[in-house]
Amino acid sequence: MTSTLQQFAKVIDELSSCHAVLSTQLADAMMFPITQFKERDLKEILTLKEVFQIASNDHDAAITRYSRLSKRKENEKIKAEVTEDVYTSRKKQHQTMMHYFCALNTLQYKKKISLLEPLLGYMQAQISFFKMGSENLTEQLEEFLTNIGTSVQNVRREMDCEVENMQQTIEDLEVASDPLYLPDPDPTKFPAHRNLTRKAGYLNARNKTGLVSSSWERQFYFTQGGNLMSQARGDVAGGLVMDIDNCSVMAVDCEDRRYCFQITSFDGKKSSILQAESKKDYEEWICTINNISKQIYLSENPEETAARVNQSALEAVTPSPSFQQRHESLRPAVQSRPPAARTSSTGSLGSDSAALSALSLDSLVAPDTPIQFDIISPVSEDLPGQAKSSGQSGRRTNPFGESGGSKPETEDSILHQLFIVRFLGSMEVRCDESPDVVYETMRQILAARAIHNVFRMTESHLLVTCDCLKLIDPQTQVTRLRFPLPNVVLYATHQENKRLFGFVLRTSGGRVDSRQTSICYIFESNNEGEKICDSVGLAKQIALHAELDRKASEKQKEIDRVKEKQQKELNKQKQIEKDLEEQSRLIAASSRSNQSSTEGQFVVLSSSQSEDSDLGEDGKKKRESEA
Repeated sequence: MTSTLQQFAKVIDELSSCHAVLSTQLADAMMFPITQFKERDLKEILTLKEVFQIASNDHDAAITRYSRLSKRKENEKIKAEVTEDVYTSRKKQHQTMMHYFCALNTLQYKKKISLLEPLLGYMQAQISFFKMGSENLTEQLEEFLTNIGTSVQNVRREMDCEVENMQQTIEDLEVASDPLYLPDPDPTKFPAHRNLTRKAGYLNARNKTGLVSSSWERQFYFTQGGNLMSQARGDVAGGLVMDIDNCSVMAVDCEDRRYCFQITSFDGKKSSILQAESKKDYEEWICTINNISKQIYLSENPEETAARVNQSALEAVTPSPSFQQRHESLRPAVQSRPPAARTSSTGSLGSDSAALSALSLDSLVAPDTPIQFDIISPVSEDLPGQAKSSGQSGRRTNPFGESGGSKPETEDSILHQLFIVRFLGSMEVRCDESPDVVYETMRQILAARAIHNVFRMTESHLLVTCDCLKLIDPQTQVTRLRFPLPNVVLYATHQENKRLFGFVLRTSGGRVDSRQTSICYIFESNNEGEKICDSVGLAKQIALHAELDRKASEKQKEIDRVKEKQQKELNKQKQIEKDLEEQSRLIAASSRSNQSSTEGQFVVLSSSQSEDSDLGEDGKKKRESEA
């Protein structure tokens, strides 16, 4: 028993040593990699996340300070400091972001081996433990474990190569992205993409806090189909801001902010003013929302369709060499035409048409017609054949009826209404029978202004009289343009934005072409355009009644002239008859006196003839000479 116990104690001692080796191997090959993965790799990720969050907050604070810069010229030193702060914070955020992404990608590889290595160490420890007392381990299992070890080494080598490649990529991106750290990069080096149908990025939204005061809030905005969404920092998902199908977007001039634009819904009940960070984002947001408002995103190739639409708009605003000849045709001859009744505008603009109906506009608007974004000079107001003298200046019009040196031509008009308007543009149209041509011209001109960054508008006074419409300079009271009222054949307001209105002017041809042309003029008013259209309609009605009264008076005068002529003819006929009676009476009286004298002459003649026969030839000659 003693020897047996000794042998048993020896075996137990060997088993204890084997267990100690197994415990050591399990601690080194299994527990240590797991502990290292938790304490080093995961902690590094959390640390990088905090660093990135701090850099992102610093960048947001720098952007907020930069956005508060006034557009008025102020201290250049403060502007340079704020710009440098934005540059430094943006660069720091970009660098921490790239390292954070690199650590996340590395973690994907480490995650694959963080469980394989401990299991491999566990199996190796168990194999070495059981090899001491078991010979049942096969070469197949050993080969399998060897293959696992080889795969782990391959993953580690691939991870090292990927880390090297990502480090090189980070260095290249840092060099290439240096100009993008500026808050407003050069648009010539980074041009705006005008054919986008999707857009996302940070914008500042204006929120009214009172009647006059307002605040700005920075949020992440993105488009989703025909909707504009926003998402605040920390939110899980975004919320709907506005439906931008058939909406209108235009640049606005804010007193305290730059790069601002306004989006108005299709029904005009909701609007939002947003501010972009740079001019490039500002132009891209306007073009993207304008493309979405046309429902181009519903087509199969949205960007290709948007490129075709923008190309057609670009061709529409291409300058024409015959532009001066075109405006010489603005001197129309007076034509008699019944007044066109203004149609009521209901529904959404373009809602009855297909999504891509903007591509085929040949039936309404000439495709190669240039768009005039500013009004022409008062010189073109003179009529053909009237040479302007060297000392003659533009005619002054006093809308309040006060006469100056000469009598205004509209002094006799019973209607004088004045409106403040801004000229948006004009272009030649093919049709002047339907108000759709006015709506389409509005869409074309607003789209062209957004595409070509034409935001300046000339303010004028629109004077509505019974004879004409006049655009008057508010400073000098000089008449810029004059539109004869009979030539205004169509007028309408926008169906949603009631501040927009337009009219179609039918004019005779210029000096070269004698054909009639129709030009549509688009304006924006301070008040609703419906009031202007009502005034134009009232003026046309007054002019129509005046024309009817004039024609009736002319007709009555013509009847009076005919009656007077007939009376003159009748009097003349009576006078002729009277003269004939008097003449016949005189002839009868003279015939009676002639008859008595003829009888006496006959007796004398008979005696003289007898004497002549007695005197002979010499006597006849003598009598003739005496006679």
